[in-house]
Amino acid sequence: MGDGTADRRLRAVVELAQAMAAAQDPREAVRAAATRARLAMGGSFAALSSWERGSGQLRVLVNDGDLAPGEDAEPRDETYPVNDFPEIVEFLHGKWAGGGEPHAWVETAEDGPQGPGAYCHQRVAALRRRGRGCCVVAPIVLHGRAWGELYVARGAGEPVFDRADADFATVLAAVIAAGISQTERLAEVQRLAFTDPLTGLGNRRAVDVRLDEALELHRVSEAVVSLVVCDLNGLKKVNDRLGHAVGDQLLERFGSVLSLCGALLPGSLAARLGGDEFCLVAVGQSPDEVVGAADELCRRATELEVGEGVACGVASTGDPIGPVRTARRLFRLADAAQYRAKALRSTTPVVAGRGGPDDPVVRLADQPPAPEGERRRIRGRHGS
Repeated sequence: MGDGTADRRLRAVVELAQAMAAAQDPREAVRAAATRARLAMGGSFAALSSWERGSGQLRVLVNDGDLAPGEDAEPRDETYPVNDFPEIVEFLHGKWAGGGEPHAWVETAEDGPQGPGAYCHQRVAALRRRGRGCCVVAPIVLHGRAWGELYVARGAGEPVFDRADADFATVLAAVIAAGISQTERLAEVQRLAFTDPLTGLGNRRAVDVRLDEALELHRVSEAVVSLVVCDLNGLKKVNDRLGHAVGDQLLERFGSVLSLCGALLPGSLAARLGGDEFCLVAVGQSPDEVVGAADELCRRATELEVGEGVACGVASTGDPIGPVRTARRLFRLADAAQYRAKALRSTTPVVAGRGGPDDPVVRLADQPPAPEGERRRIRGRHGS
């Protein structure tokens, strides 16, 4: 490759790896991979597909470049039975299982595939139907198993891919596999960092991030931001009398109820703050809608097999609670409402700002925090 092709391909490999590393989420990484692979191969079209083993389907994740009629850049449900592509199955069971390496192959609209792989009438028919002259297919292998495939095509009349192109596509598929693996690891780390391990709900870190984003939106557009804070009653009694395993089951069951009621507020975040404390963060819904969801939560909590229901407090920027500029302020108001609900043994939510001109919840939230032991602290951001 004395014409500079080797240097261009090396740069393309580096750019592909960098583009995937810079992606913010798996979807963006897949799209970057398809675009960079298409450019690197000099193709007019590229697609990345994953193999869903449970259903035996190849699912197209992204289409990039010149799209034919019926093709979408991010298809919702473009799938093909793996049996339509026998070369995938052949490589999986015949080559990879025996310790061989996956290699890309070329197919043209006129002839069969060039190199390894079986002749596939479906692919050839698809090339002709979509006005493409040739394609190269490269299996993507992740952790020693078939993950999916990279597909790059050129239009009719353009130069046909050759064996060197197929070898280069194999290299690109390996780089994509490494990028997908890294993206999946980062996504898992992020999921664990923002998820409560017992209930699967968001954790306090997730709440802080969501509230910061929501209050910024409130400052810019006056979007209503609401916070529901819940304290699960009777958890200590359950732990003492029935054991911590039953107590954990209660927390999990209540977490499911909270998630169910949170679904009444589209886009809301259901989270466990720690111990027996939970919350909902809602953006854009009216205060009455949020109170309605909180009321449903209280009702369902009383129907759990163990426990003694829930004390629930609500604070919303749509109610007369004064200016809310920080997450700490909204937390103190919601926590004060929840504290009052617990003191009154209320079976319905207590809502900050709805107690008249001298609202006791707002007054309580404005008081300096009492010493530990006198009463449960009104919680501020990060517990302050």
